[in-house]
Amino acid sequence: MRTSSVVLLPHAPSSVAIARKRLSSDLVATGVFEAVVDDASVIISELLSNALRHARPLPSGQLRVTWSCKGDLLEVAVSDGGATTEPRRGPGTLSSLGGRGLGIVEALSEGWGVRHEDGATTVWARIRAPHSAANGNAVPRHAAHAVLPDFGEQPDVQGRKFFNGAATRRAFPA
Repeated sequence: MRTSSVVLLPHAPSSVAIARKRLSSDLVATGVFEAVVDDASVIISELLSNALRHARPLPSGQLRVTWSCKGDLLEVAVSDGGATTEPRRGPGTLSSLGGRGLGIVEALSEGWGVRHEDGATTVWARIRAPHSAANGNAVPRHAAHAVLPDFGEQPDVQGRKFFNGAATRRAFPA
């Protein structure tokens, strides 16, 4: 993978799929574990979706999506033209239609934050992105994992429980 990638995308919902595909392709090409590729794809989707829903585009009319790898640490970021409010984690209650995105980002990442620079607001997240060895048989020596937020039990339309509220862990083989 390039040490960094920058993609300028239209301020449109179709940009989410484009960014996911480009990021996944770059990560797979370098041998990043599939679970990390999946997590990074979810994170970039959430960050882009938030920018599309809550923020203005950059002066060019676009959004800037970047990712860079330094060792086993991957940073993904979305820059937009800012909004009237600061990005923050919402309550994600059972009855809310939204508000879970940054909670998901927080659960899947090592950390996330907001930078303001040159008239742009950038929301970033960092995740551990171990690579497999050239022979493809190596596994990381640590057990990276993410605990997804617990939104409790939720009945489906027939009243059956489809989410038991248990935290889900994603772990690499030790």
